[in-house]
Amino acid sequence: MLTVGDKIPNFILPVQQGTSALPNGETIDTTPTSGRWKILFYWPKDFTFVCPTEIVGYGELKNDFADRDADLIGASTDTAHVHFAWRKSDEQLAQADFPWIADNNKVLANALGIVHPEEGVAYRATFIIDPDNVIQHVTVNGLNVGRNPAETLRILDGLQTDELCPCNWKEGEEVLKPVAA
Repeated sequence: MLTVGDKIPNFILPVQQGTSALPNGETIDTTPTSGRWKILFYWPKDFTFVCPTEIVGYGELKNDFADRDADLIGASTDTAHVHFAWRKSDEQLAQADFPWIADNNKVLANALGIVHPEEGVAYRATFIIDPDNVIQHVTVNGLNVGRNPAETLRILDGLQTDELCPCNWKEGEEVLKPVAA
């Protein structure tokens, strides 16, 4: 599995966003950064039970991530058409207006090393990627337990300080200042 210090692989992948039109070959390129951070999170499968709670949770923090120069990108191993149908079927998911990678060929998921060997779907993996496309944080949950999007935001805040942040540190609190010997 790719981890902290590794570069995110360069791929152009199918993507789905919004509910105004059927998917029509739209893609997303993982290469450009425009000087921004990326929050890439995978969920196992559309039309399931835990996944929508995470997607909605991340969607509710989309503007908070944007305020920190971070782009929110969701992904699963479903197709763009399945993403579209799921968004159309659920008002809360329709409001989760950020790109959803349709990695049904598991190109990126396999490159990241996050495909469950028996189930053939992605684990619940979250990657915080810096403006140089270097992974700065990874968390991976099993298929049954959802994540805490607020924790992803807290970790992004800590990473962006470029300082030493103690346990449970939150934005606005003091960072650690080691005393020089």
